[in-house]
Amino acid sequence: MGSAAPGGNFLAAVEAVKGRVIHVIERNALETPMGKLSLYTFASPDEIKGLSFDKQFSQHRGFRSLFTRRTSLMKRAAEEDANVVLAVTDKENIIGFGVLAYPESDQRWSRLEPRVMMEVKAIEVARDWRQMGVGRALVKGMLSHPNAEAKILYLVGFTWTWDLEGTKITTSQYRNMMIRLFQPFQFSERKTNEPNICLDADNLFLCRIGKDIDDHLAEDFKWLSFGVYNP
Repeated sequence: MGSAAPGGNFLAAVEAVKGRVIHVIERNALETPMGKLSLYTFASPDEIKGLSFDKQFSQHRGFRSLFTRRTSLMKRAAEEDANVVLAVTDKENIIGFGVLAYPESDQRWSRLEPRVMMEVKAIEVARDWRQMGVGRALVKGMLSHPNAEAKILYLVGFTWTWDLEGTKITTSQYRNMMIRLFQPFQFSERKTNEPNICLDADNLFLCRIGKDIDDHLAEDFKWLSFGVYNP
């Protein structure tokens, strides 16, 4: 994803009540060969509404962006505790996004304890802006969640959602790229028998167990990964 690093002025404000995120504002700057980007964390629906959405987030041959409409990001941003991270050009155009949110209620991972597991539901950078450090900045932004250490964060990478044509790499190379992107942030690959993940040997399941997760809860998560946890 490149070596550019976040820099420039930084502003952050956080309010929380009993562990629930009420309001977070965080702005940073990322210098790239194509110009400076503004990085938003906890972007609000109104902020997203005021920005344009790059046309590259669309349908391509063999690949469709996970979010093709700005309104879909707005919907996620309105969810409780969700962290929608944006990379925005000086022309107020979204060229990268990351979404951290709770799993849907019908998913296996929602069974652990209320509001313990959060999913990296999407991370994507427009094709013209790749290999410039934007992906790493988006992951860092998602991990700025004030309750990250009290959560188990996870990412499910399905091969059929990967832009192999745009990156011009193989499935295995893409998989390794995703692991390299998240490993510096204490994500590690985990085994699971979740049926959708098991459909393809190259599908990816990465997890990060926060420092405040106790051993009992971590053990419950291990059993949940194999579908034998009964709360």
